[in-house]
Amino acid sequence: MKYLDKLIALGCFSRGDVVALTGNEHAAHSLLYSYINAGYIERIRRDLYTAISLETKQPIANRFMIASNIADDACVSFHSAFEYYGYANQVFYEVYVTTGSRFSNFTYDGISYTRVSPRIASGILTANTGIRITDLERTVIDSIYAFEKIGGLEELLRCLMLVPSLRADKLLTYLDDYSLAYLYQKTGFILMQFSEQLGLSKSFFDICKGKIPKSKKYLYSEKDTLSEHFILHEDWMLFAPANIKSIISKGVELSD
Repeated sequence: MKYLDKLIALGCFSRGDVVALTGNEHAAHSLLYSYINAGYIERIRRDLYTAISLETKQPIANRFMIASNIADDACVSFHSAFEYYGYANQVFYEVYVTTGSRFSNFTYDGISYTRVSPRIASGILTANTGIRITDLERTVIDSIYAFEKIGGLEELLRCLMLVPSLRADKLLTYLDDYSLAYLYQKTGFILMQFSEQLGLSKSFFDICKGKIPKSKKYLYSEKDTLSEHFILHEDWMLFAPANIKSIISKGVELSD
């Protein structure tokens, strides 16, 4: 158990971390083999391990720590980031991991880890625990871009209801990074419903409106059976429910 305290302190670690501790490959191999057999550590996936608490017999590393250690650029994102910040309506048994490094989705300790390819590189924070995560504004923009990644539009709206405020300048930075006209359109339309709560001024929405395409768009697939309830919001050139907050209160009933 010579190195156990150091492995516990690391939380998640790779074979390379163990080599650095022991000083050579042979010693690292021997330590991993003996500690796994003794139940001191567990293999999460290829070249990723966690120490096991001697008291609780549970993994030391939580889901966010594991996600951050899957690759050098890996970060917690989408609904998982809302969960981390405490703004999620429900807890998923799936963690979204944004990374440019390819990995096969896997499950460990009842939690599934799903890779999402990054569209932009900005807006990533590193907590003092070492957890990497998209900041709140990027989490919002990512989630509007692909709200199927956070359990659908209803779950996105429920998360937004819990967010106390957003910085307009950061939202615009990430919208500019995405550089997709319809994303300004969707973002402006959705966040307008929470403008007072989020502290977003008219100027933010004016900028979004100035970027929207001339052609009419659907908030989500026009092939969806629910789209038959959509109306055209002319100021946003967007077909969407008459009152999107009704999705929260009435489930699939989209009309007033």
